[in-house]
Amino acid sequence: MAESGTLPTGFGELEVLAVGTVLLVEALSGLSLNILTILSFCKTPELRTPSHLLVLSLALADSGISLNALVAATSSLLRRWPYGSEGCQAHGFQGFATALASICSSAAIAWGRYHHYCTRNRLDWNTAVSLVFFVWLSSAFWAALPLLGWGRYDYEPLGTCCTLDYSKGDRNFTSFLFTMAFFNFFLPLFITVVSYQLMEQKLGKTSRPPVNTVLPARTLLLGWGPYALLYLYATMADATSISPKLQMVPALIAKTVPTVNAMNYALGSEMVHRGIWQCLSPQRRERSREQ
Repeated sequence: MAESGTLPTGFGELEVLAVGTVLLVEALSGLSLNILTILSFCKTPELRTPSHLLVLSLALADSGISLNALVAATSSLLRRWPYGSEGCQAHGFQGFATALASICSSAAIAWGRYHHYCTRNRLDWNTAVSLVFFVWLSSAFWAALPLLGWGRYDYEPLGTCCTLDYSKGDRNFTSFLFTMAFFNFFLPLFITVVSYQLMEQKLGKTSRPPVNTVLPARTLLLGWGPYALLYLYATMADATSISPKLQMVPALIAKTVPTVNAMNYALGSEMVHRGIWQCLSPQRRERSREQ
């Protein structure tokens, strides 16, 4: 961790400022879009459906990621971590839990959309609530394990944010990584890809699928894939051999996921888009109530 007034190893003044600025832009962008999405659900009755509950869960998870990025951005601009070791553990847990919830919520949405559009039985409230409950309980469980000794949280190379520690690459980290990655990255990615492919096969014969069937899987792969590659490399070689600047790239890429998800699931949905505009425009909201 960088001490007060000193620069992190491997970073110059402008580089620390650039990372902090990028994190700040990502955090504010993701927070604003996802908070608008959450407000639209709270204030628009048409959005209170089982399918949209899964999107709400994703927006909550992505808001958590953006809030985590905001803490990292302010620390980076301060050039130090001001919250101590306990704050680092809390920051790592919160960021990891919301990241896993975001990934699993995306898979739940994919499954829910396939269920909604391609089967005769529509998604009901009991199933949707159970899915959301399972996603968050599972994410909290896996994020808590490093606090209990299986894996551990530590500072990123910049020293101003905290994540899963991959610097040692020992048996403890390797066993945790492969188990966690199977259930929280590869399995959700598989569910997402298969669900949208089945939608394309069934709906593509008669009409165009009503949702984007390509972007969700690409977002998971491109947004979280760099982290997966970095962690995989750490199990086979010394991760500290990678330059500190390059080690920060996966974190910066992952923090763009909340913005991309909001644009896809919220702004890309006509109904949610309408709900957001109703939140932003009191006149439209009053007009819709009169109708």
